[in-house]
Amino acid sequence: MTYELYSQIALSEDIPEHGLKRGDVARVVERIPPESSDPTSYVLEVFNALGESMNVIIVNANQIEPLQNDEYFTVRHRELA
Repeated sequence: MTYELYSQIALSEDIPEHGLKRGDVARVVERIPPESSDPTSYVLEVFNALGESMNVIIVNANQIEPLQNDEYFTVRHRELA
């Protein structure tokens, strides 16, 4: 699946090196085309509950998934490493 720029997505797995959990929501800010057999990567911007930018990360396409209309947003405290 290809994600449009500025679309919101959910993480499909934990990304512990950034303190992120499966289900956290982020915004796609750049698509990185694959080289050879590598998967497409995406640059994501992660925001806090107030809409303030918290982090910018790069993930593979298989680490994200589209938001669904039967899902709820939730809030959790940031886990500092």
